[in-house]
Amino acid sequence: MPTSVYNLFDEPWIPVRWAPHMLEDRPERVGLRDLLLHSQDIATLAIADPPAHSALLRILYSLTARVTDLDQAGPGDWGMRRLDILEAGQLPAEAVDGYITKYRHRFFLYDAAGGRPWMQDARLAEQCDADKTAGVNKLIVTRPAGNTHAWFRHGSDARPDLPAASEAVLNLLVWHYYGPSGRCSAREVNGVKTASATAGPLRTALSYHPVGENLFETLLAGLVQPAQTVRRDEDLCPWEWQELPDPDQAPPVPKGPCARLTACSQHALLLVPDADNPNLVQDAYITWAYRTGRIPRDDNYLIWQISQQNNRYPRPADSRRALWRDLDALLLKEPPGTAQPKRPKVFEYASEVSEELRVRALGFEQEGQAKDTQFVDSVTPPVLGYTEDVVHEAAPAVGRMRQLGELYGRRLDRAVKRAWAEYTNDAKANGDTWAAEAAARYWPGAETEFWSRFRQLDRTGRQPNAGFDHAAARTAFLRLASDAYETVTASITHTQRGAKAVSNARTELFGGVRKKAAPQKSA
Repeated sequence: MPTSVYNLFDEPWIPVRWAPHMLEDRPERVGLRDLLLHSQDIATLAIADPPAHSALLRILYSLTARVTDLDQAGPGDWGMRRLDILEAGQLPAEAVDGYITKYRHRFFLYDAAGGRPWMQDARLAEQCDADKTAGVNKLIVTRPAGNTHAWFRHGSDARPDLPAASEAVLNLLVWHYYGPSGRCSAREVNGVKTASATAGPLRTALSYHPVGENLFETLLAGLVQPAQTVRRDEDLCPWEWQELPDPDQAPPVPKGPCARLTACSQHALLLVPDADNPNLVQDAYITWAYRTGRIPRDDNYLIWQISQQNNRYPRPADSRRALWRDLDALLLKEPPGTAQPKRPKVFEYASEVSEELRVRALGFEQEGQAKDTQFVDSVTPPVLGYTEDVVHEAAPAVGRMRQLGELYGRRLDRAVKRAWAEYTNDAKANGDTWAAEAAARYWPGAETEFWSRFRQLDRTGRQPNAGFDHAAARTAFLRLASDAYETVTASITHTQRGAKAVSNARTELFGGVRKKAAPQKSA
């Protein structure tokens, strides 16, 4: 297979949605060259799978930093240099062309003859058993592979439908960022064969990204100012390495934002093209990248919090949790909560691009090993004009609204479980069915209430507490919880026993019956 048949700068593999002003017919997919040169005319990426969207954004952030020289703190003021590029309205075409000329040979998808296929390791063709490859069904994360159940489509590992190269590349990225830990294909290095991989850097995590009016704004807003010590010739992306790292050694520690964005994978992959059609992928090797050690987990697009064991970990993706419940952790420098959440570092800089930026949450609800549950993809209205740095009074008000919404959600959960336990006369009764129905009724309404009150907050600084009415908000969330409670418990109120249980448990909506303080003993 020639190495020059599928170059990711030229081939149309990235799905995009063009901005409304682009009236003439435009391709649904573009290569990296057109994406960078026309980012101001592209509204957004149109990638269906959130983890692939999240992974590709990190690749694009690193390319944006390179072609704008924002990959180093100097010379001059980094923030002002970024604003100069924003004012120009597009990425510098000459710099884009220069970077493509320099690294085009590293962006070929296939290069099996000992070369450097993009984000792959050609050594796997020799180090892994060609009769025990992972296969394309394993590569494409939405397909059933091996003995797993088929939910959305049927397939056979013996005769799989070959994926298009564009689909395969996006799933290649998902494996690099969200790949599981545990057993994988065996890889033999220096005479030792092992088959155990470490989880990818974003596995289980929810990733938060600023979103602008177009992709150009989105990419600039997603950049984080590098430390003064970062040097371009040391902070390398995988395709910029002179040589591939030794898999028998511990992985190299990233030395800057570009390496942190692109070079933290714990997996090694190699795609095998179809012999007759390079636009199709016939097979895939998937195995471990490093035999020992792990790249320290860090990322500027995650909410980091502290566990009860005092360990730092990213807030996990939860398909049942709406994005508004994380909003104060994105706007406040020091959000409330026992987990001591820290907002993603990107939001310290994003609002300098625009105060009308939205936030997109992208993730994959997963376990650390093989189990994948559901994708997570959610977008807020414009919110970054309400950060604590911009409007001092508004961001704390957002936090209090979120706390009220969650308070009555928790109280509702306790109330319906207590009602069920008292009705069944069993303190250990499982009220999860009622709790799930109550949550399904409460949380959508609570989200609507939250955004309605959010839009009424004052951004001018003229009104105390940004005009937030705590008592009215409390009444609104209590009403939603009460309505959900009455609906869920209505089926048992026709009996005396059920009516009593419902009446007693209703007090949980108001905080429960307070215990009387023990009388003080006289001296």
